[in-house]
Amino acid sequence: MNSAPYAAAPQDGRLRPSASTSRFNVVLLGWRQAKPLDFYLISHVLDMGRLISKTDQIHVHDAGCGNPAPGMRCDVLVLCEMPPSDTDSALHTLRQWIEVASRVMLIGEAVKWFSGTPWARGLRVALHWNDSPPLSAGLEHVIVSPSIIEHCGKWTTCCGGASTLDLGLQLVRDILGTKVASELLGVLTKDRIREPHERQRADTRFHFGEAAPKLCEAIALMEANIEEPLQTEEIAQLLGMSRRQLERLFKQHLDTVPSRYYLDLRLQRAQQMLRQTDHSILQIGLMCGFSSAAHFSTTYRTVFGIAPREERQQILKSLGINV
Repeated sequence: MNSAPYAAAPQDGRLRPSASTSRFNVVLLGWRQAKPLDFYLISHVLDMGRLISKTDQIHVHDAGCGNPAPGMRCDVLVLCEMPPSDTDSALHTLRQWIEVASRVMLIGEAVKWFSGTPWARGLRVALHWNDSPPLSAGLEHVIVSPSIIEHCGKWTTCCGGASTLDLGLQLVRDILGTKVASELLGVLTKDRIREPHERQRADTRFHFGEAAPKLCEAIALMEANIEEPLQTEEIAQLLGMSRRQLERLFKQHLDTVPSRYYLDLRLQRAQQMLRQTDHSILQIGLMCGFSSAAHFSTTYRTVFGIAPREERQQILKSLGINV
């Protein structure tokens, strides 16, 4: 197998191009003649990225159900549907593609199939909220995530629907740069590219609503108190429960503790402001509940692997603004 010219950054799942590589190969694999909507969405976004950039840096290959050619390089394999369960040849073909692919991205229906395979064991998977309640009981070996996208090493899962556009736009941004991605946003009349860690729109109300209404209330309290964060004990008291009960609730449904979920929520808001506003680093830190710029920068770097100032400089540089 050829060595991967693109590799996932361990912190953010983004693809980093190699200076020695001029073309990025994306392979779309499917079996049905009438492909799922997600298949056409991501193909359209990648094709539009090529048109806007006017380069041949992305090569999108619809492999149908064929096997990889000898020596073929696959930087990203995209699967948007379940392989047919009644044929061993489909699974054999899929295994061959997975072996030669540097990254594997599964979207929508494909995530449902992937979640039941040994490949997914121990991973966080972005399963669509509408599929989570009926499937979760049989998926004890995976962590069902409320995020729109999850990157876990070689594997990326996307819940599908509108999130497919975000995944495609992230690929365009990683390969062709922020300027091209911004132009494509305008063509698609989207206001921004959602980041992988952002939650599915319906998760708190539908994904957990009936099963854990108190969890929805706790998250709502956190979202309403970003600038002046509440203590875990305060949230528990407002909900009429003990701290231990609240921690068990978060562990059961989100595989985390309330304080960590709250911190991630605040950092996600900070990252969004960093990328979409001209507020200073200090202002953003204070608006997201951090006591100082130093505390904010240290925490941000620990979680995202890059300091806020460095990330903003990269964004400005990608837009052609000298820093």
